[in-house]
Amino acid sequence: MEFVFPPKIALAHLPTPIHQLSRLAAQCDGPEIFVKRDDFTGLECSGNKVRKLEFVAAHALQEGCDVLITCGGMQSNHSRATAAVAARLGLQCHLVLRGAAPEVPGGNLFLDQLLGAKITYLPNPSYDDLITEMERLAQDYAKQGHKALVVPMGASNALGSLGYVAATQEMMSQFQDMALTPDYIVAAIGSGGTLAGLILGKKLFGLSSQIIGVNVCDNAAYFHQEIAHIVREFCERYQVDVKVEPKDYRIIDGYVGAGYSLSRPQEREFIVQVARTEGIVLDTAYTGKALYGLTQEIQKGTFKQGEMILFIHTGGLYALFANPTEFVAELR
Repeated sequence: MEFVFPPKIALAHLPTPIHQLSRLAAQCDGPEIFVKRDDFTGLECSGNKVRKLEFVAAHALQEGCDVLITCGGMQSNHSRATAAVAARLGLQCHLVLRGAAPEVPGGNLFLDQLLGAKITYLPNPSYDDLITEMERLAQDYAKQGHKALVVPMGASNALGSLGYVAATQEMMSQFQDMALTPDYIVAAIGSGGTLAGLILGKKLFGLSSQIIGVNVCDNAAYFHQEIAHIVREFCERYQVDVKVEPKDYRIIDGYVGAGYSLSRPQEREFIVQVARTEGIVLDTAYTGKALYGLTQEIQKGTFKQGEMILFIHTGGLYALFANPTEFVAELR
């Protein structure tokens, strides 16, 4: 199916490389495992969020906006990437973050402040509370003569999903060049936009791989609803007819662990194992849980020898520096 992309601003270093995780695969005694290094999309903007923000920022400039407002957790990768993109483009950035302001910021929060983002802290807010606060801020900026674009958490809407619709095309070109035929493409799900983009890309461009998400918060039922919502919004906004069937993707539930951005000893041990086995650093909120869940499923027999899996590394390195003492036991 032919699809014409709306304008974007080139912010990410693309294409990101794909390489094999042969030692990790040998330890799992299962299928071949490859990794798509979307942690290489940049430095300040590293990770999957900048792919989405390329389209979000272009839309903001087209609409005459001079402020980007978004929300997330205290160590939100998306918020940090939004702050970096705003600084690069000469825009203001205002973040609404869950939690109380710490005395000393670390990790992504330190970078948020370094990049000049204004921050509003909300202790224990619901998602609706975050949306209400962002809309209130947008109105305040309008009274001051500014125009703000409110970007949802993770840029997970039709506009943001374009980032991984485009990434699907990028991967299909790489598969052809590298003679790869992945049976599965696996990514963490935290807000749904990345997986929705991959599903839409699969349908639009005829990708044969099955799309699999490992949720790192909430549950599978919640994300089926979120993905369906983003797909419907995408089809309406861009006037395409895409029918997503259950066989097109699946969600592996059961690896949220202690909760969003909270890690258990077995997950931290796995992060250390991958770092020392493959020289790849995972984070505790997204990639550590998702790849840990994938390897557990391999050991259960969900995936078998002779199959090929591509795991998308969506970044998150900076959050590790927010609480390095968390790994004291695992690093001994």
